[in-house]
Formats: sequence, C-alpha cells, structure tokens
Amino acid sequence: MHPSVSGVADGSIFTKSSSMLTATVEFSDQERSLVLAVFVGVTAALRFGSADFAGGMAAKRISAVRVTAIGGLSGLVILLLAFPLFPSVWSTKAVLLGGVTGITGAFAVVLLYACLAIGPMSILSPLTAVISAMVPVLAGVVRGEHRGVLSYVAIVVAFVAVVLVGFVPEKGAVRPSLRALAMAVGAGALIGAFLILIDLTPRDSGLVPLVVSRTANAIVMFSAIGIGALLARRRGTTPRAVGGWKPGLVLAMVAGVIDAIANALLLFGLRQGELTIQSVLTALYPAGTILLAAIVLRERIAPIQIVGLVLALVAAALLAVG
Repeated sequence: MHPSVSGVADGSIFTKSSSMLTATVEFSDQERSLVLAVFVGVTAALRFGSADFAGGMAAKRISAVRVTAIGGLSGLVILLLAFPLFPSVWSTKAVLLGGVTGITGAFAVVLLYACLAIGPMSILSPLTAVISAMVPVLAGVVRGEHRGVLSYVAIVVAFVAVVLVGFVPEKGAVRPSLRALAMAVGAGALIGAFLILIDLTPRDSGLVPLVVSRTANAIVMFSAIGIGALLARRRGTTPRAVGGWKPGLVLAMVAGVIDAIANALLLFGLRQGELTIQSVLTALYPAGTILLAAIVLRERIAPIQIVGLVLALVAAALLAVG
C-alpha cells in the first residue's frame, strides 16, 4: 500500500494534523492572554497613578491617615456593589490572604506617606516603585516563572522607565536621610508583598480577597485614628489633623474608588498573566500621577520624564511580544 494511503487508512495524518492545529490554537490563546495581561497591567498602573493623584490632593486638605481610611471605606463600597456581578467562591484561603493583604497594604501606605513627607520625593518615590517591583520579580523567579529574552529586556527597560518617570528635578534637592530611605524600602517591600499575597489567592475567589482586604484596611486605619485621638486626649494635646473631615472628603472617596478598581484590574491581570509582568507594569503608576498633574495642575513634564514615559510604552510592547 502507498505510504500516503496507508497514513490515511490508519488515521495518522489526521492525528498529526489535529495535534498541530491544537498546538497552534493553544499558542494563540497564550498570546492573547499575555497581550490582555499587559493591557490590563498598564491600565491598572494608570489607575493607581490617578488614585495617588486624587489621594495626594485630598491629603493637602486633611491628614493622610484620614484620606487612607476614607479611601479604604469608599473602595469597599464599590467592591460590594460590583460583587454580585462576578462569580466568587468564599474559602478560608481567600479570606485569610485577603485579610493579610489588607493589613500589609495599610502599613505600606503609612510608610509611603511618611517617607514622602520627609522627602525628597524625587528620589524616594521611584525608589519605592522599583523595590515594589523587584520583590515580586524575585519571587516569580524563585517560583519558576520563565520568560523569553525579550521579556527580560522589557523588565530592565521598565525598571529604567520607573526611575526616569519618578525623577523630578528639584533645585537644591537634598540627600534623603537614612530613616527616609529605610521607610521607602519598607513601603516598597510591603507593596511587593501585597502583590505576592494577592497572586496566591484562589483563581475562583473572584473579588473575595479584595473585599476582605478593604475591610481589614478600613478597620486598621480607622482604629489608628481612634487610638491617636484617645492618646491625644490623655496627653491633653490637640490632634495634628484639625479642620474635620469635610475639606478632603470627596477627593478621598474618589481616590478610594479608583484604587479599588485598579486593584480589581491588577487581580484580573495576575490571573491572566504572571506575577513578574504585572508587578513591573504596576510599578509604572507614577506615569498616571504625572500625566494628571500636567493636565489638571499644568505642571511641566521634564524631558527626562518624557523619555521615561516612552520607555514605559516600549517595555509594555516588548512584554506583549516577548
């Protein structure tokens, strides 16, 4: 019998063709997931930057602790409203990890605001962003995530972009103190830990981890405010945050809502792609803050920051094809 006829007869040709088609489809699906993960990661980063902008504006009117507490509560409300729209399975693991991420996030924000208050922001802000990306990247490598050469090039480019985007030239800028540097590294490490922990949540848990996280976050921050007020009373001193809650209430609520949406996008991106990719893309969040500051406050974007923004786009493109 002719070889080709024999192949048709025993079905080997059809089997091979079917296998090749399946492999092609699977590869195509992987590519789509990667592109989607990159798109979601960049979108989440811009959202985080927008939330920071609104939160920063609110912190000029009321204390940063109050802004964080209000944001945690408003973010929880928006997540609860969206909860019925997404299939979510409650489990002990999802609740525990959600609670830990909430506490971790609360301490990260406290350290972040504290170090930025000491300054200089031009050094401490990008340092925090880089550390927040390095921790999950190292964790991803330890966990066995393997990427192509282009992906690793993209990660390096993204790190450079983070530094350039966050760098704001200041006349007479001073070197950061050891205390400020320690706080910046601590904030970045905690943000990185948050990313690792949220990535460990069950894939079928939906918004459960974020709902629990926001609840824990709000409890911690409002408890801190209450304890601070009690201590101030005992000492007979006036709390530093005077003027009530009203001046920055709306902005703080907006910041919380945007931040909650960004966290939801981050969680979705983690479930589409890998921890390494999402952590690096999320670290580009200063770009959103800078763009809004340029549009709303008419702040000038330095040429070095423009280079950073371009490199960020290049890094995103390399990750998509790598």
